[in-house]
Amino acid sequence: MQKVRKAVVPAAGFGMRFLPASRALPKEMFPLVDKPLVQYAVEEAVASGIEEIIFVTRAGKKAIEEYFGTNGDLASAWKKKGQRREVTRSRLLARMAEFRFVRQKVPLGLGHAVGCARQLVGDEPFVVLLPDDVIDSRVPCTRQLLEVYGVHGGSIVATQKVQGVEIERGGALQVETVSNTRWRRRLFRVTDLVEKPRRDEAPSRYGVIGRYVLEPEIFSCIDILAPGRGGELQLTDALRLLAKKRAVYAFAFEGQHSDGGNKLGFLCATVGYGIKHREVGPAFRRYLKSLKF
Repeated sequence: MQKVRKAVVPAAGFGMRFLPASRALPKEMFPLVDKPLVQYAVEEAVASGIEEIIFVTRAGKKAIEEYFGTNGDLASAWKKKGQRREVTRSRLLARMAEFRFVRQKVPLGLGHAVGCARQLVGDEPFVVLLPDDVIDSRVPCTRQLLEVYGVHGGSIVATQKVQGVEIERGGALQVETVSNTRWRRRLFRVTDLVEKPRRDEAPSRYGVIGRYVLEPEIFSCIDILAPGRGGELQLTDALRLLAKKRAVYAFAFEGQHSDGGNKLGFLCATVGYGIKHREVGPAFRRYLKSLKF
């Protein structure tokens, strides 16, 4: 299989569920313990062998570009204060991968956002990581998908079983188990996808989680999309078209998923990462145990 070198990170949303805070700071830059939300996605991509990260942003998201760049003024200030560790961290962050940026000028949905990266992706497979989806796993979720891709090819969607009304908040999958594989009962062939179905109309309990390995043919599907749920061009609908022509798989990855795109999910992720943090974890666990509900 062709090596997957590039990742697309859509970061052009308005963060409506975090207003008014998202008026002042891009949602992707909200701190999850001591790192911004988007950095977890970037680190996952790099740990999975990705060399180039393409951010899809919009006006008002310059903070993301500055964070992953080399801020000379800030580095100079740190040096004067003797904070050489911070200077080193900043340089290492900027060198993690090649960072590139493209603007989504009109908010037309996730499918459109991915399509905005077409020229930078070129004619090669790539991964997509949604920074809202925080995944804590021993083996990075993206690497798990790429291992499946290395054996089966095709496009691959990360999935987990979703409970209750949660299935209405994203894509839902209709699947068939792929039996002749070492990922028995965890790898599926996708036969249909539905964006934000009503709970009683969902084709299964398997929901789309924000990690994808995509073949470049996805762009031709995006080109012919009609507006879907919410009047937007949905990536789920593009994958539905692609599944009619080429193999699209779903992989039930191993790991703990939190939806950092809503308040409760963000709080859950903060607790999960906080109790494991080397510096504050032990004290934070003691504090949580001391609370009386």
